[in-house]
Amino acid sequence: MTPYDEPTLPGLGERAPAGRPDSGQAPAHKAPGQAPAHEASGPVDVSALDTLDWPALTAELDTEGVALTPPLLTPEQCAEVRALFDEPERFRSTVTMSAHRFGEGRYRYFGHPLPPLVRTLRERLYPPLAQIANTWADRLGEPRFPLEHSELIAACAAEGQHRPTPLLLRYEKGGYNCLHQDVYGALTFPLQLAVLLDRPDVDFTGGESVFVEQRPRAQSRPLVRRPVQGQGMIFAVRNRPVPSARGFSRVALRHGVSAVHDGQRHVLGVIFHDAL
Repeated sequence: MTPYDEPTLPGLGERAPAGRPDSGQAPAHKAPGQAPAHEASGPVDVSALDTLDWPALTAELDTEGVALTPPLLTPEQCAEVRALFDEPERFRSTVTMSAHRFGEGRYRYFGHPLPPLVRTLRERLYPPLAQIANTWADRLGEPRFPLEHSELIAACAAEGQHRPTPLLLRYEKGGYNCLHQDVYGALTFPLQLAVLLDRPDVDFTGGESVFVEQRPRAQSRPLVRRPVQGQGMIFAVRNRPVPSARGFSRVALRHGVSAVHDGQRHVLGVIFHDAL
């Protein structure tokens, strides 16, 4: 076995091409991603975003590649998002992991328009994350990213990436997710967010978030995180810079989920770039 023995899996966005039998797309008389007529489109209360300690989060991302936020969503908001999983008209596709040997469980990609809470998280978290992403880009000699999310989406469209990537994942007893990276096209924003929507050891047991970092010429380093309900995990999508003798080296990070022993585990994934 080499120090790089983890399987190289395609990103979640590459796992279920449109039109597969298990795509879970809404019937033809309902447009995927169609929001209910009664849904409010006004401001969403995510006041927790206003008090995030970005210097501390930046330092944690620089040293670990993963940073835990305080709870971003209330229990009521978690329940609201979790319930969306059973509204198939909200989603553009559904992936059954076992059908593709990606694990056990299902995940669903939201269609347009995104639910207001999901859209708000995506748009408001992007600017401070773009500052971190640009620092990383400078260290690795890579192109910088725009500072507004609308500009990133326009850049994705120019690359042919038009499909929304935020997703909702559901794991039941025995469910798990293999190590992978969420790469959806040529333009990949290097950071993403996952928000746990259930209560560990109450609604489910097991199901830890697992990260594996592959440093050049070194054994892989595992990291395990157990967020509480509503708490977010910000982590590297594919690579991040780490100090080296020559300045900075590019280090790969993969993420997955260990087996759920009992109950149900739901996660909201917020990826900032769009998919092909």
